[in-house]
Amino acid sequence: MTHSLPSSDKGFDFLQCSSLYLEFLAEKEEILKHKWIESEKVGHDIGFEAALVDWITKHRASWRRSRTSGTHA
Repeated sequence: MTHSLPSSDKGFDFLQCSSLYLEFLAEKEEILKHKWIESEKVGHDIGFEAALVDWITKHRASWRRSRTSGTHA
């Protein structure tokens, strides 16, 4: 008889190995860094949503290009 992991464990393993999920985590980390930097500039927490919109507008395209070209800026 073969034992298998519960489907929730399989899903978690898949997420940990998924390149899409890893890209999501890397992008989220960049947004959180941007949030911290911009919050420091203005002297208060700008919030995740504001940081997200600002980062996407100003930095996402170049960040993605740098990741696909192999040069991390």
